[in-house]
Amino acid sequence: MERRQVPVYLAAMAVGALVGRAVPGLGTGLGHAVAPLLGALLFVRFLQVPAAELARSLRDGRFLAAALVVNFVVVPLVVAAMFAFLPDDRAVRLGVLLVLLCPCVDYVIVFSGLAGGSSRRLLAATPVLLVAQMALLPLFLRLFLGSGLSGAVEAGPFAEAFLVLIAVPLALAWTLQAWAARRPSGRRVSGAATATTVPLMGAVLLAVVASQVPALGGDLSGVVAVVPFYAAFLVVMAFGGKAVARLFRLGPSAGRAIVFTGATRNSLVVLPLAMALHDSLALAPVVVVVQTLVEVLGMVVCVRLVPRLLPDPA
Repeated sequence: MERRQVPVYLAAMAVGALVGRAVPGLGTGLGHAVAPLLGALLFVRFLQVPAAELARSLRDGRFLAAALVVNFVVVPLVVAAMFAFLPDDRAVRLGVLLVLLCPCVDYVIVFSGLAGGSSRRLLAATPVLLVAQMALLPLFLRLFLGSGLSGAVEAGPFAEAFLVLIAVPLALAWTLQAWAARRPSGRRVSGAATATTVPLMGAVLLAVVASQVPALGGDLSGVVAVVPFYAAFLVVMAFGGKAVARLFRLGPSAGRAIVFTGATRNSLVVLPLAMALHDSLALAPVVVVVQTLVEVLGMVVCVRLVPRLLPDPA
């Protein structure tokens, strides 16, 4: 499964689309499974990095600075450049901003690793990136939308996301690591948990897609219109990430991780935010999920091209 991750993820999204279309009630109900599945996924990801190494990685000042600059300086500038050209629909614009302004904290680790990027550094930076986006997203939304729509997004769901998706999984992972260090039974449990990484990621994607397909209805115009913007964002951020990596004089492995953290977005974590919006903004969650579809397909390309963009030294 580790060698066939991308086909597994694409198949999971296809099944999710079929379930959401054929059994809308079941698809909508799967939306409640997204948060616990994502928490379980991040638990097994944290489990793969020893606590001591995680602490050392957090002291990697240059990498952390590069990750913050690419996500909270370069990305907002790119979004600002495309904002005026977005469809003139409040829900579509809010959905695009929600997803593009927030860096990914989950499957970016997978794709970065497949391309030879430093997944462990990204994993260590995950809590910092989530706290930063929680603090900065209301400010960014106010800058782009004014005080009206920016007030539709509250900090509460982000704080809940940090607790459910970062704090609790991290504490559980460290507890299991301590058990595994002392007991063979702990090592067996840890190994079994780690083996669930790819199935959990597939389950998350299936649940996300299935939960949002029923909301599409028959009007796809607003959704289709954002696809070129998401594709353009991926291309621009590949080169933007490379420029930031060069600016901070990072090696190929760390540089590839910076490219991936700048290009991949936090659709799975911001989806509950979008789903909590007023009914008049019901298209926003669908716009968020469409970004996931475009991004996963784009990652298939990025996994092959990013190593060429930042090659290993001869």
